[in-house]
Amino acid sequence: MPPTTPSPVPADAAPQVPRPVDFPLSPATTSAAIWDGVARRAADWLEARCLPARDAVLLLPFAQHLQPARLAWMKLSRWQPRIETTRSLASALGPAALSQPLQLTGDAAIDALAARTLLRGQTWAEALREEDPRAHAAAVERLVEAAHALAASAALRAPDRRAEFWDQGRQLLAAQSGVGHLERALLAVALEWAASDPRAPATDGLFALRPSAWLHLQCGGPDLLADALLASAEAAGIPCLRLSADLPLDEVFAGGAPHGRLEQAVCEDFEDLAQCSAAAVLDHLQAGRVPVALIAQDRVLLRRVRALLERQGLGIKDETGWTLATTAPAAQLMAMLRAARREAGVDDWLAWLKTPLAASLREVGGSGALSALEAKCRQRGWSSPLAVRVERLPAASARVWERAQQALAPLQHRGAQPLERWLRTLKEVLEQLGADEQLKRQPAGGPQVLDTLWLSKSPWPGSAHEAVLQDAQLSASEFVAWVSDTLEAGQYQPPLEGGLQVMITPLARTLLRPFGAVVLPGADAATLGPVPPGPVLIGDRLARELGLPTVEDKRQALAWQFAQLMRAPALTLLRRGHLGSEPLAASPLLDRLDLALQAGGHGSLPHWTDPRVDESVPAAHAGRASACAEGRLPSAMSASAVESLRQCPYQFFARVLLGLRESSELEVQADKRDYGTWLHAVLHQFHDERVRGVDPELGDDARLERASQDQMRELGLSPAEFLPYSASFARFAPAYLAWLAEREAEGERFAQGEVERRVRPWVGIEPALEDLVLLGRLDRVDAAADGRVLIDYKTGSVKGLKDKVADPLEDTQLTVYAVLMGAGDAVAPDARSAHPMTLPSESDAAVNSLSREAGEGRGEGGSSRTSRSPMLRAQYLALDDSKGIAAIEHEDVATTATIMLDGLRADLMAIHAGDPLPALGEGLACEYCEMRGLCRRDDWEGAAP
Repeated sequence: MPPTTPSPVPADAAPQVPRPVDFPLSPATTSAAIWDGVARRAADWLEARCLPARDAVLLLPFAQHLQPARLAWMKLSRWQPRIETTRSLASALGPAALSQPLQLTGDAAIDALAARTLLRGQTWAEALREEDPRAHAAAVERLVEAAHALAASAALRAPDRRAEFWDQGRQLLAAQSGVGHLERALLAVALEWAASDPRAPATDGLFALRPSAWLHLQCGGPDLLADALLASAEAAGIPCLRLSADLPLDEVFAGGAPHGRLEQAVCEDFEDLAQCSAAAVLDHLQAGRVPVALIAQDRVLLRRVRALLERQGLGIKDETGWTLATTAPAAQLMAMLRAARREAGVDDWLAWLKTPLAASLREVGGSGALSALEAKCRQRGWSSPLAVRVERLPAASARVWERAQQALAPLQHRGAQPLERWLRTLKEVLEQLGADEQLKRQPAGGPQVLDTLWLSKSPWPGSAHEAVLQDAQLSASEFVAWVSDTLEAGQYQPPLEGGLQVMITPLARTLLRPFGAVVLPGADAATLGPVPPGPVLIGDRLARELGLPTVEDKRQALAWQFAQLMRAPALTLLRRGHLGSEPLAASPLLDRLDLALQAGGHGSLPHWTDPRVDESVPAAHAGRASACAEGRLPSAMSASAVESLRQCPYQFFARVLLGLRESSELEVQADKRDYGTWLHAVLHQFHDERVRGVDPELGDDARLERASQDQMRELGLSPAEFLPYSASFARFAPAYLAWLAEREAEGERFAQGEVERRVRPWVGIEPALEDLVLLGRLDRVDAAADGRVLIDYKTGSVKGLKDKVADPLEDTQLTVYAVLMGAGDAVAPDARSAHPMTLPSESDAAVNSLSREAGEGRGEGGSSRTSRSPMLRAQYLALDDSKGIAAIEHEDVATTATIMLDGLRADLMAIHAGDPLPALGEGLACEYCEMRGLCRRDDWEGAAP
């Protein structure tokens, strides 16, 4: 911009206030060159009025503008004015006054606790807290939000106008009527809370300054504080110069065509948008446009873009920072606090024990102790800490578990206590574990976490922070929520590694900064256009009357900020065309920009040329998976292993031969599996006590109820969470006792429960299979007049069980259990004498004895059926059917066992011979098979969906 010729000013003439000086879009006022124009125009103005520059003050919008403005002024080789922002100048004048108890601190988490104290004396607030604690917490949050907004708005006014602001607020609030009594009451408290603060804002010191002149550069919309300051200065006779770099978006190209590269692109989906954004950044860098500003509109999208750019080893600086709660140290600390909660599950404890904060506990057990603890919990289904049985854990795992519970015991305080005591306890726990040193050694926010939570520093004596820490009474859950809120409010900015190439920054901070190029991903109606709402308690109408930013004000400020991007040498705008299945329109700002281009006669927005290179990859269909065991056989097989071999050989290879397992989820809420496990244990205790004659005076109904309570405690099940299943059991108990009485009237008696059996069916028959063991746990064996009855409890549907035994050869479970009970000898009749089935135990003798007694009780016909090899029957017992207890018989299970053993021997010998184990990829076995990703069934050529 050419210098203006200074005009003489009479000595006795009052200085005239010039009109605002605009800097329209032109090659001379690009982001890089505008500072030269600002410095030259301000210097000429000062010289024309014979005002000493060294005594003048130039106010800029953001701290990022200080360096380029000072460099531009140095080029003039003239005296510099004091170049500041309103905030930096106020802080240089002196520190802000310390907040006193119950005064606003600006810390949302601390002020929320102070707000609870303020509301404690309000009758309507106490009633709300007792009636709905969640609504009360939301009311506190809204109260703090409104108080902060009102205090911030009051601080933007001249000191002599502030009382008028509070009076106006009271009048407007008193004039409101209609619904919303609670909201009005909260807003009244917020207004008086903010107005009662006697401290003067630090910026009030600016109004007392008397520089030779005030100069102010406006960019991105009006600055209320600067406007008030200049108005006060003008009234005092101090010369003021107003400079404006704002660009009206609708007329931005009225003076000429875009001087830089301007382009837009419509992407297909989220991933395509992220890749195109990264490609646009790399394209600008390759062209020498450094640094590139990557505007943070969508943080989720930016995380993906950053991940793509970091693979290229670029120097990236993030000015937006991360929420402190998302850093690794904060996540580790929250994992520890979540584990200490009363409602914490075993998953919460395991998650904490895996963090660096629990390293000292893992060392107590040694390597593998934590893995063994997790495996045992998942195997047993111990989802609640109360369900964990230390005596059943390996010794090393038991030490880890016991030490972990001892370490967190101080944090499991039952009642409310002061926040200061909670923090002291937390600090002691961290020190005992050595976790405080772990946090200090983590550069990504560890020391900042300790500072933010007052664990490594103390508040000033007599301050509001100290009062809140000492007076606020919090329960354990409220303390955890306070820590979470405090970490959410904190910010962490990762350090820059290497030279600056990419700057991630919000739109407002790109204004007038000398970037080589700007990339704005997310220029769609859902991302670029919506503005954040104001405080919930302060509606748009009340905000307008009080002078707070309204929604329209925020939209206009956003348009001014967006228009400033036209000063960049290159601007790439990217957006999605669809959000899921719904079309996604362009941002209204993008539409206005396109209309401005067309109104200036420059055509529509040019399309971005994608620099990505397409590479054709030939399709390679995967063939049907197959494995070779190389003659390897398992040492033992259960019924589920046999079922796996019959369903799919490849599944058998992965599950049994390789031993691959999918970790079971540790659900905190009780589910159907927990109910089945509990019901099995209840019935076993019930029948075991009946057989042993424990407390003979108890009736069966009382005995069954006692067993249900005992097993609920044994398994660590919460009565509240188990309530639906307890209701089912209340219907089940009388039905089961009626069925049991009918069963016993027919001569059948419970003999054994939870029977562990191991057999080697091919000893003396097949040398290669002599050492292979079939094993299993049988739910129940009953004795009847004609032999033994093998019973397996089920909580599934009767129809499914009937379908299962409709074709006996397809029912593996009862067949294998029958083999475990001695059936299937017909495989090799001539080798029966060498058949090493499990020798009869005392319980087997009891079964045979009961069988004889039942037969004798039924007369000659019954006794004639008693033999050395009593008949074996097998059946499923449906316990959870709405029509009652139902027994589903597997007919002639001995014959089925013989056939199954013959087929199983053939299959195992084929594996021993090295035959392949193909993946069948058929039937229902594939629907829920955890090995489906290993065999890659979905990638087979011609595979069924």
